[in-house]
Amino acid sequence: MSQQNPTAPRWFWEDLTPGLTMTFGPKLVDRDEVIDFAQKFDPQPFHLSEEAGKASLFGGLAASGWHTSSMVMRLMCDGFLLDSSSLGSPGLESLKWLKPVMVGDEIRAVLTVLANRPMKSRAHVGLTQSRWEGINQRGEVVLLLESWAMFGRRTQADTSPA
Repeated sequence: MSQQNPTAPRWFWEDLTPGLTMTFGPKLVDRDEVIDFAQKFDPQPFHLSEEAGKASLFGGLAASGWHTSSMVMRLMCDGFLLDSSSLGSPGLESLKWLKPVMVGDEIRAVLTVLANRPMKSRAHVGLTQSRWEGINQRGEVVLLLESWAMFGRRTQADTSPA
């Protein structure tokens, strides 16, 4: 797993140009992790047992959408964010769970940079709009997330009067 190096991040705001795409993973969806997450955070029956999952619309033990989001977040952190000048996010524009994620699936995360702009109120910060897709081993998009994030700038913009 990556460890963030606070003195020399690889990715700064200037590097995140629109159209940039990166892929991270895969992550195997593990039965015990699905059940453990569900017991702690989303104890619906189809996330807790194979029998209840088989009797549900999913037809098997399905990961919670929140667990899927968490797995994609981990892939994002390990593959990108912990080696970046990330300063967090003001929130999500959208989060959609498009297909169930089942035990035994492998998911990967795909980042696409949509837009970026400097932050007007903080010269050392840039804003980046991105789309994150969780994709299973069959190439199906299972999760779609769009958001803006804040990244440190490699060089601070000159905000002094001309």
